[in-house]
Order: sequence, then C-alpha cells, then structure tokens
Amino acid sequence: MKKEKLRVAVIGVGHLGEYHVQKYKNIPGVELVGVVDINPDRIREISKRYHTRPFGNHKDILGMVDAVSLAVPTETHFRVARDILSEGVHVLIEKPITYNLEDADSLLNLAREKGLVLQVGLVERFNPAVVKMEALLNRPTYIEAHRMNLFTARGIDVDVVLDLMIHDLDIILHMVQAEVKEVHAVGMSVITDKTDVANARLIFENGIVANLTASRVSNKTLRKIQVFQPDAQISADCHTRTISVVRLNGKAKGLSDLPQFIPEEEKFSSSDPLADEIASFVGVVQNGSTPMVSGQDGRRALNVALGIIDQIERGNKNFKSIS
Repeated sequence: MKKEKLRVAVIGVGHLGEYHVQKYKNIPGVELVGVVDINPDRIREISKRYHTRPFGNHKDILGMVDAVSLAVPTETHFRVARDILSEGVHVLIEKPITYNLEDADSLLNLAREKGLVLQVGLVERFNPAVVKMEALLNRPTYIEAHRMNLFTARGIDVDVVLDLMIHDLDIILHMVQAEVKEVHAVGMSVITDKTDVANARLIFENGIVANLTASRVSNKTLRKIQVFQPDAQISADCHTRTISVVRLNGKAKGLSDLPQFIPEEEKFSSSDPLADEIASFVGVVQNGSTPMVSGQDGRRALNVALGIIDQIERGNKNFKSIS
C-alpha cells in the first residue's frame, strides 16, 4: 500500500514562519496543506509564493492536518497550542514554549493525555557544531556562552533572556544534566522597555559553573559556547557552525619544556539546523519516537530563564546615559 503523506501547516508566517514553510515544502512524504496568519496581506503573499491555501484563523485548518509548526508571537503560544493539541494535532512550537510555567505544564499535560508530540523549536540543539561538542564532553567544569545580535524589531515581544539566551540555557542544561543550585543575574534595558542585555552565572549541584551573556543591541553577531574540561577546551561557534578543540599534549614539548596545545577545527558549512529540526519533528510524528527537544526540555529552559528574569527585574536594569 502507498503510505499516505503527513499533512502539515504553518501557523504564523512572519520572518521565521516562512522558513518553516520552505523546509516543509522540501521534505518528501509531507503535504503542506496550508498556511495561517491573521495578516491578510501576508497570508496572500505567502500562500501564492509557496502554492498552498491561505487561512486567517488556526481553527479553520485543524480538521485537515496531522501536525503543525506554531510560529506566532509568544503571548498567543498557550491559547493557540491548546486549541491545536485539543484537536489531536502534533505541535512544533517555537521558543519559548510559553510565558509562564503554569501554561507550559498545561500544554505538557494535554499532549501527554492525547498521546501527541510537543516539540519546542530550540533550533541550536540541531546545530552540528553543538552536536559534535556534546559528543566530546568529558567531565566539563566551566562553560561560557556569548550570544550577541545586532538590534532588529523582531522578537522584542519578549526580553533578551527569552529571545536569545534561552538557546544557550537549553544547550547547557542538556549538557550538564544536573539541577541548578544558584543563579546570579544582572541586565539592563537599552532600546526597548524590556531587558536587552543580560548576564547570568549558573552554579549546578554537581559543581559545574556556566556563565552566559546575551545582547540584542550589539555591534556584531556572536554565538559561541566554550566548554573547559580536564582534557580539552571545546568551542562551538553556532553562527559559522564551526567547532574548535584545543587539547593538551604532554608528549609534545616546546622550547620552555612545557606541554603543547594541539588545535583542531571542523566546519559544517553546508548544514541547515532548521531543516534538520523540522525533518526530525516529521520523523518523530511518523515513528512515534521522542523529540530531541521535548516539551519538558522547553519547560526546563523556561524555568531557569524565569529565575534569571526575576533577579534582573529586582535589580536596577535601567540604562542611564552619561551625557
């Protein structure tokens, strides 16, 4: 018998949602039934460009699909995802999963009751440099992450912790696999009325320390994670998808008769983490397996992010000009 195609839709086709549309169109065995957006001009434009049907309300498409990508503003994540899951449809929801833990728990429980996939779009977990880094881990002791972006108007419905830092939080929580013991955080508003620059120091129960910095008002783009461990320093550049490893070679002695550092580098220039994320979601739905980034992973990253935000909010985060 011929296997039926998986019927999908993308709900919310702004800048990121359009990329989801592109990826689904390129997956064999997937039928893009339609796209949904409340902006009539945008939905006409996208449906025409990708030769699919336009819908102005997410409820209109639910009886026609098996799975959806949800790329609407965070403030509507819970309401729309609840409607989708209630109708027995699998969901790939963009990060952050929701604004608060209560809503996240509600979605997790609903997906569990219905036997549905709830995957969270923390795409950097599919970055090949990060995947390779995780394979090289051996008793890490200190982790440092920097995620800096030029300012754009996209994503400013949330602060920089939920917009950018949450990617590195998810990666680090997945690598460390221990509870967070202490959180120390500072941040400030620069352009928006929310936190635009943030720094957090996490101390885990097993003694590992992680320092994270995120800014969406930087003069350059930087997305790098470094892990320090007894046998190596490992650096994953998420922007260029490059991994660098520096190992200590005790046998190779230099002029000072000290051990020498041996550098290695590997670049994954042809990779497409978003395509891998969406293909993984399709595979999980078809095979009934567990997502690489589950709803529970999204909930855990949100929990730590909210702790960081709370500390920043209780401090002084207002930027003051010196002029």
